[in-house]
Amino acid sequence: MPELPSLQIGQHTARYPIIQGGMGIRISGANLAAAVANTGGIGVISAVALGLNSPYFDITQSKVRLRQEQFFQANRLALIDELKKARELSPHGMIGVNVMVAARDYETLVRTAAQQGVNLIISGAGLPLQLPEYTADYPEVALVPIVSSTRAAKIMCRKWERQYKRLPDAFVVENPNTAGGHLGAKYEELNHPAWDAEQVIPELVNYLDQEVGQPIPVIAAGGVWDRADIDRMLALGASGVQMGTRFITTDECDADRHYKEFHLHAQPEDVVIVSSPVGLPGRALRNPFVEKVIAGASDLERRCLASCLQVCRCRDTGELYCIVQALDKAARGDVENGLVFSGSNAGRVQRIMPVAELMAELVG
Repeated sequence: MPELPSLQIGQHTARYPIIQGGMGIRISGANLAAAVANTGGIGVISAVALGLNSPYFDITQSKVRLRQEQFFQANRLALIDELKKARELSPHGMIGVNVMVAARDYETLVRTAAQQGVNLIISGAGLPLQLPEYTADYPEVALVPIVSSTRAAKIMCRKWERQYKRLPDAFVVENPNTAGGHLGAKYEELNHPAWDAEQVIPELVNYLDQEVGQPIPVIAAGGVWDRADIDRMLALGASGVQMGTRFITTDECDADRHYKEFHLHAQPEDVVIVSSPVGLPGRALRNPFVEKVIAGASDLERRCLASCLQVCRCRDTGELYCIVQALDKAARGDVENGLVFSGSNAGRVQRIMPVAELMAELVG
């Protein structure tokens, strides 16, 4: 088996072209990110709502305004803690954060991550059009937007070049037909072949090569499970891959043991598409909570916790459920009453293993 190439993003080089996807809430924290970084990949901490399950936030605070202020402050402090812990566990590895554009404290989290010396910032759930502005004082931090199409990448390149005189350091191209969590396509657009890696990756690589004229790495995400998938993505022209679901069933994954075991025992037919209050569909595992969402049950948790998202149907119209609380419940082990996001490959894992063993398997 040929050796995998290294992956350079901005000023930083990882030994292997494998990025561990950012998964929230607290699925990919310092423990998982550091373990991946220590084995030659790029470890990524999800910055979403880290304050919720932290000593900095009092969920019983009854005054909504104070609860919101405390929540955003807690997110910032908890992110600092998580990044410090990751760096202690992996002094020389490549550590990144994933920050959602859709979060109302997006700018604060991006600036905090840059100040803490993170190597790269991956940003999706919207186009991160102002990301260079928030990191202008930290040119060594690599900036990586998540897109699902060449069209979105073109918008990013033109906007950043015109306004900031720079380009993204890489693109993560997420396939909505296979990725886990929130998807960059409308419900009715899912399963269209236009999203497939075989279509988008060669097209984007060609655009960056021919029209932009810069060697910007393209990272394939969604449905990547084993070495054969990695080789296939590299053959399409990708410089690396991002893998999320595969890292959930590892010893170092920051989620509760019940969460990992729920993935371990899942079957392929358990993967479903579920509505989310952010206005995008999500890919998740079937459980009693998801059954209720699909059935339109009236007893879902609709109390807005902290007005944490730019767009939220739960807060704005009282629909669906509070997604922060649903994700948090699952991460803490309540896999019956929480939301368990997953990619399309659920059901393939055989056992929970150390990250080092998984990475050795992937890199051959």
